[in-house]
Amino acid sequence: MTNPTQSLIAKTSRFADLVAGLSIAGLLLPEAVAYSGIAGMPPQAGVIALLIGLLCYGFIGTNRFAIVSATSSSAAVLVAAVSSMAGPDLSLRLLLASGLVILTGIFFILASVAKLGEASNFIAKPVLRGFAVGLAITIVIKQFPNIVAIHPTHSDIFRYVNDLIIGIPQWNLTGLLIAVIALTLLKILATWRAIPGALIVIAAGIALDISGFTALHGVAAVGTINLSLSMPTIPDLSRAEWLRLGELAIAMVMILYAESYGAIRTFAIQHGDPSAPNRDLMAFGVANVASGLFQGMPVGAGYSATSANESAGAQSRWSGWIAAIVVLILVLTLLPWIEHTPEPVLAAIVIHAVSHNISWQTFRPYFLWHRDRIIVISALVAVLVLGVLDGLLAAIGISLIMMLRNLSESRVAWLGELGDSRDYVDIKRHPDAKTLPNMLIARPESSLFFANAERIFGMIHNQVLSLPATQIVIISFEESPNLDSTSLEALRDFAEAMQKQNIKLLLARVKDPLRDILLRANFPQIPASCYDPRSVYDAVSESRAQNTSSTTNEQTSSS
Repeated sequence: MTNPTQSLIAKTSRFADLVAGLSIAGLLLPEAVAYSGIAGMPPQAGVIALLIGLLCYGFIGTNRFAIVSATSSSAAVLVAAVSSMAGPDLSLRLLLASGLVILTGIFFILASVAKLGEASNFIAKPVLRGFAVGLAITIVIKQFPNIVAIHPTHSDIFRYVNDLIIGIPQWNLTGLLIAVIALTLLKILATWRAIPGALIVIAAGIALDISGFTALHGVAAVGTINLSLSMPTIPDLSRAEWLRLGELAIAMVMILYAESYGAIRTFAIQHGDPSAPNRDLMAFGVANVASGLFQGMPVGAGYSATSANESAGAQSRWSGWIAAIVVLILVLTLLPWIEHTPEPVLAAIVIHAVSHNISWQTFRPYFLWHRDRIIVISALVAVLVLGVLDGLLAAIGISLIMMLRNLSESRVAWLGELGDSRDYVDIKRHPDAKTLPNMLIARPESSLFFANAERIFGMIHNQVLSLPATQIVIISFEESPNLDSTSLEALRDFAEAMQKQNIKLLLARVKDPLRDILLRANFPQIPASCYDPRSVYDAVSESRAQNTSSTTNEQTSSS
């Protein structure tokens, strides 16, 4: 029997989801149409993506706040990708866009099957934040032609801005005024989360267009939106085009999942909710495949929409389903009215949606911490100089270079005994720590792998050569739970060198995975007792005991 308290909580939760769904529907529909414009696709592409994204994630996904729809970043990457392949051919661009979205979905599904849910962590946060700021600036600038009715002839951002400045005498000032008023209203209405500010602003814009004011002043409206669904189809593309789209789809997956996982993880942590990254990958995969088959846009969990859903009081994924139903009702009943939306109003909605990314406070922590300043600025500049797509690829490359640089750092700490305790610490940082006579204790400060192992063992060997009295070398492996084949060979060669110099080699802090590897390798130069788990203190104590025993035996012998 259902507990009355539980029943009341369930009803309250459903009511909260209803309110949240109604609230965000007024935001999602205008943004869907606006993001279609960013992507250079017909308005229905964004609406189709919105409906499919909400339904698919609602059935498969895990996060109760996530709103899966077209995002500004994926729209910008989409237009850059297909434009580079199709040029001005609109029909080919639509085919390529459909193929790219389908492949993006397939790669998401493959990543889910391969359990790569944490793959987005390979893109460093400074890179993502720099990229987000650069992308937001690019999107804002590229909305100006829709506002002032000037169409630059160049595509790169600097000459694009120059074309806009040169064309100032031809700007449509009425369109600029409409955009400024719309943006001001959006900022004011944003303070009341439950009010669909975007829908109110669009309604005001529609009224202006129907009255004939916009047409009189040369301000264009969105125009025909055709939502008639055809049978799902796979675009007829050549093998070379599919291969090229496959390369671009990898970049699309990286940026979509990094953005989506960032939003999902943030709200899951805030509310103490569990997360299932691999299941979310599957949800994104199914949603993107379905969207691509119906000629929609790529979808992900955008931070602004997800944040709006959480702020509106959503309690479960029901809010997303309710939003989908409301959007569908709006489209079926108000579509002819939505077609009258002035383009400057849609441009204002896009600018408002991405403006939260343009904050110089984003860079403040990196300059305060003196960490990754060049990285975050490089990601920003890469987007502005190279364009959205190449900037994204460059940003991902920067992340991977950062990772390899950090992993390949060759630093070794030389340990000493701190007072009478069992602590062995870096003598460089603790000058009061005592080095032990005839003994060298080394601790590699990063995990050993093929890019740094030989250099690190070379550094230890050079230190041994600089200290001729060394009789015992202890290496602490606390930072290296595992070793690849290159690292194993480097360890074996180092052990051979120590053996030739009659220097005893001991290992400390050997973790179980490494112990298993060393047992299989069975190097004759390293005593099997070294593989047993023990601390640096235990290794030093063993050496001291053996030295004492050896000295006693020598004294007995000489007597």
